[in-house]
Amino acid sequence: MKIDLIKKSIGASILIGLGNYALLKLGNPIGPVIFALGLLGVCYMGQNLFTGKCGFLFQDKIKPLDLLLILVVNLLAGYLLGLVFSFADKEIVANALVKAKSWDISLSFFIKSVLCGVIMYIAVYMYKKGTNLGIIYGIPLFIFCGFQHCIANIITLGVARTFSFSIIICILGNFIGSLLIWFITKDNKRLV
Repeated sequence: MKIDLIKKSIGASILIGLGNYALLKLGNPIGPVIFALGLLGVCYMGQNLFTGKCGFLFQDKIKPLDLLLILVVNLLAGYLLGLVFSFADKEIVANALVKAKSWDISLSFFIKSVLCGVIMYIAVYMYKKGTNLGIIYGIPLFIFCGFQHCIANIITLGVARTFSFSIIICILGNFIGSLLIWFITKDNKRLV
C-alpha cells in the first residue's frame, strides 16, 4: 500500500535526519559514529531509505516506481526536517552552510557519491545477513572519507536553507554505486 510506503519513507528521513543532526552538531570524530544509529534504526524498524533500497532493486524485486516514490518522499521529508532543525540550533546552520558550499557538480563529487552507494549496499547487505558490522563501520567510513549521501545531503541543505543541484549528481552516484557493487558481486555471495 502506498500510504505505508510513504510513512516508512518519512520515518527513514527522520532517522537519518537525527544522525545528520548529530554529525552537524558534534563533528569528527564522534558525529560519524553516532550517525550510524540512523541506518541501524532504518534497518531494525523496516523503514524505506532510498540509499538502502536501490542496490536491492533487482534481488528484492522492488518496483521502480516505488523506489522513485521512496526517493521523492525521502528528499521532501529530509529537506523539511532540515528546515525544522535550522530553527532549533544556529550552530548547526553555520556548519551546514560550510558543508553545502563545498559541494559542486564535478567528477570528484560524483565518484564520492558512487563510493557512498557502494558502502550503503554493503552495510545493508551485511545487516540482511545478520550482522550490524557493515553499518557500524561503514557509516563512519563514508563520512570520514568525505563520500556523499543524497538523503543526508538534502537534510543538510534544509538546515542551511539553501539548495544545490549537486543533489542530482549525488542521487545518481549513490544509485550507480549500489547497483555496481551488487552486479559485480551478485554471483559470488556466500549463502548463509
